Amino acid sequence: MTNKVQTAVVLGGGVIGVSAATHLARAGVQVTLVTDAEPASGASGRSLSWLNSAGERSKPYHDLRMAGIDRYRTLYAQDPTRDWLQFDGAVYWPAAEDAAAAKERHAYELRHGYDSRYVTADNVRELTTDVDPQAMVADGVYNPGEGWVSLPHLIEFLLEGFTAAGGTLVTGAGQCHVVVDGGRATGVRAADGTVYAGEAVVVACGPQTPQVIAPLGVQIGDASPVSMVVISEPLTSPVTTVMNTPRAAIRPNPGGAVAVDHDWYEESIIESEDGYEIPEGVVDELMEEAARLLDGVEELPKASWKIGRKPIPGDGEPVFGELEAVPGCYAAFTHSGATLGLLAGELITYEVTAGQKHPMLETFRPERFG
Repeated sequence: MTNKVQTAVVLGGGVIGVSAATHLARAGVQVTLVTDAEPASGASGRSLSWLNSAGERSKPYHDLRMAGIDRYRTLYAQDPTRDWLQFDGAVYWPAAEDAAAAKERHAYELRHGYDSRYVTADNVRELTTDVDPQAMVADGVYNPGEGWVSLPHLIEFLLEGFTAAGGTLVTGAGQCHVVVDGGRATGVRAADGTVYAGEAVVVACGPQTPQVIAPLGVQIGDASPVSMVVISEPLTSPVTTVMNTPRAAIRPNPGGAVAVDHDWYEESIIESEDGYEIPEGVVDELMEEAARLLDGVEELPKASWKIGRKPIPGDGEPVFGELEAVPGCYAAFTHSGATLGLLAGELITYEVTAGQKHPMLETFRPERFG
């Protein structure tokens, strides 16, 4: 079948932009992928990238996330030895003063069939040997079906497929704008004035997406905070379990290190002309909190850290789909970029090539913000 759209421009070098570009190229569309800097240099390069649908959220969003996890499971099954994509479970516990939250979360997850185990300091070693039981200030929940992905590694993998499918990658384009002609999106203009033409334009710029879309007359709610992810030095005994706890969140990282983040330190982040800064002592404090979680680990030296805005739509729900006000322009903006990364590219490609709205995206349209 001949695609209704033959050419497309994708703006954004994060996981959703690269996924959309790769899926479009594999579908036979001539694609130009335009990035302001280098691929994975933005939010995807500092994401905890925990693959999950734990806790409470709307049913359409839960269904979307479960489908997103399914796509990762398919990729994982093709090569389980990849050290940048694994499914070894995740453990959560709340703060001591909010101890009832674990039972409520466990009960909620059981009601819709999400694989959920109630965990205590007494039985946590039966589920994972990574956690120091003494660190559990409250009972928690263990989800054996959850996993993690290193997005820079995934993006590199996808770009190989993108190039093999005939896609063109343009890096270092700077601040870009969507070109509109006759009321339709017709391409992207780079900072130097170069125009990359396409019958469809996909805007997947992470936390910058609302800013790029705004000149088109479409307002997308934006609640993106500034956050940080720290990568540790390699551990002697690699961690396999994702941890979500009151003072630190941890996921494994290729090479035997771990990635660490949280939100309690956000007020310590300072915006400067060169970007964002944070006192190194705050970074050390976060790593001390993370070390306390790990059984047999007394110290967790930091290797590097990155700070920037974390994409979160104003109402917390994803934003996907063609702009009614500007046909041919598609927005992709979500907090769950890692979990939805592969699926988002697939569903956007469906809408672009089929010329139809995908039913899974019905409640996530940009126009809901008015």
